[in-house]
Amino acid sequence: MIGLEKGIVKVAEYDKNWQDIFEREKSEIQKILGNKAIEIQHIGSTSIPKSCAKPIIDILIGVNSMKIADECIKPLIKFGYEFKGEKGIPGGYFFLKSIEEIRTHHLHIITYNSQSRVDHIIFRDFLIQNPEYQKKYCELKRELAIRFKNDREAYTDAKSDFIEKVVQLALKNREK
Repeated sequence: MIGLEKGIVKVAEYDKNWQDIFEREKSEIQKILGNKAIEIQHIGSTSIPKSCAKPIIDILIGVNSMKIADECIKPLIKFGYEFKGEKGIPGGYFFLKSIEEIRTHHLHIITYNSQSRVDHIIFRDFLIQNPEYQKKYCELKRELAIRFKNDREAYTDAKSDFIEKVVQLALKNREK
């Protein structure tokens, strides 16, 4: 299963097809953007094996500069993404992809050397390597999905403290 209606929060059990869906989308994006994209990574909970997640594929594209990010807007719109501007991503852009009213992909373009990019990747990698934190995160998401089932913004905000603590812990562990 992939996709959710706008504003709806549901958490699904891990689906091994999420990785295949990402790989197909990544391949198409690489064709469209060419060398503008330094990297294209699968982020968010759908990228974490055995983790529960909102069934929306999160994609992170690293670029050298916002000038290059600007050059990616039109090709991505032509490919079916809806450009949402900065939308809470300082120094980056956010895009949505939907099938009719069902959102299937979230795409983030961020400068390659930004802290935001590092935070996304370190969070994902830490949860992959630490199943106990992955379990805690799933429990939190399930609880919040019930509490905020029709308010995705509140759901996202309510996860932020946990995410920040995990990123700080991961960064601290990385320095050792």
